[in-house]
Amino acid sequence: MGDKLNIFKIGGNIIENEEELKQLLYLFSNLEGHKILVHGGGKKASELLPKLGIKPRMVNGRRITDSATLEVVTMVYGGLVNKNIVAKLQALGNNAIGMSGADANSIHAHKRPITKIDYGFAGDVEGIDAKMLCNLLNLGLTPVFCALTHDQKGQLLNTNADTIAATLAIGLSSSFQTNLNYCFELNGVLKDINDKSSVIKNIDSSSYTKLVDEGVISAGMLPKLHNCFEALKNGVREVRIGNLGLFENSTTNYTSLVL
Repeated sequence: MGDKLNIFKIGGNIIENEEELKQLLYLFSNLEGHKILVHGGGKKASELLPKLGIKPRMVNGRRITDSATLEVVTMVYGGLVNKNIVAKLQALGNNAIGMSGADANSIHAHKRPITKIDYGFAGDVEGIDAKMLCNLLNLGLTPVFCALTHDQKGQLLNTNADTIAATLAIGLSSSFQTNLNYCFELNGVLKDINDKSSVIKNIDSSSYTKLVDEGVISAGMLPKLHNCFEALKNGVREVRIGNLGLFENSTTNYTSLVL
């Protein structure tokens, strides 16, 4: 097994908060070893869409991406948010490189099939070019991925950033000791959504099923936890969910996922 690799996916509320983003990037830049950052930008896109006369459409927490919406999310994710983060990391001495799945053919995806709902130009990830990404990491570069992939036929696709992070972690786990971290505004997975101190410190497969049945884990947290356990089942060493406490050693500041 090779060197350690930390993959961090950061959520929209942190991206929107200038001070929290600044602090996170400072902590991230000081991490030793190889690292990758994955981000979304959905809140920023949702703010911009109405200003351009486009009504945001969501179903079950997932964005419907028509052609006009795709143009906006491409500009926001791949441009504004991505390059802002890259520039801030460069200022901190971290040689970052902004990427989408189309860049260097790094992430392969296909357009989500139409079933009951047509999500438009939404991408379902198939895999990554692990060899190319290993080469980038071994050059001392820090990839910063936005939530865009492509179908290898010229079509960009809006893709869930949580899934991208998990897919990268799985694909690189045979080359690195890979840790996957989901960093957002909460302290971790909460027993009571109204009590920010009610962090569940450890969740395994059986307790996950129980928490879902009890309705403790629901809505947007469901696909996030699904990605976590898929990563653990496929070679990822450690998966954690929390806020900036993820950068500390104290286990009280995040939720740790185990099989």
